[in-house]
Amino acid sequence: MTSVPDAEPVPVVVDRLGPDHAGEALTVQYAAFLSEGRLYDTFAIPPLVETPADLAADLVHPGTLGWAAWVGTRLAGSVRLRALEGPGPAVLGRAAVAPDLQGRGIGSLLLRAAHADLAPGTETVLVTGERSTGNLALYGRFGYVEVGRERDTAGVAVVRMRRVAP
Repeated sequence: MTSVPDAEPVPVVVDRLGPDHAGEALTVQYAAFLSEGRLYDTFAIPPLVETPADLAADLVHPGTLGWAAWVGTRLAGSVRLRALEGPGPAVLGRAAVAPDLQGRGIGSLLLRAAHADLAPGTETVLVTGERSTGNLALYGRFGYVEVGRERDTAGVAVVRMRRVAP
């Protein structure tokens, strides 16, 4: 039996996510959040019921910025920041990495990109499932702290988290 040496790792490139990538981003989002649906025994969680039209509309909204991580030509993950205009905090949402690429730092790269342009003192909030220990740990490493718990529209117990940009 012969073995083929491992190929050189393909670099991850993070760039803005546009509405033209909505279908591809939604495919990754569905795949990433499927495990969350299983964890909470419901597939009615918001990231799994979002449509391509919803995502595209969000990305053209002036208060939303999106980022995508690319591994070669493959969209490997994405994240969005909403309501960057006007009063109130920015909302980090729909952070997703393709399941086969999770654990390789792609989520961290996306969060760094999303946080990079925030002015000092900008508040960012997010919601994640209370049983989503990996997500809770990742967000904690980025300075998010728990500020409350509640049930979302699908009845899932979630943790509200907050971060203030340094």
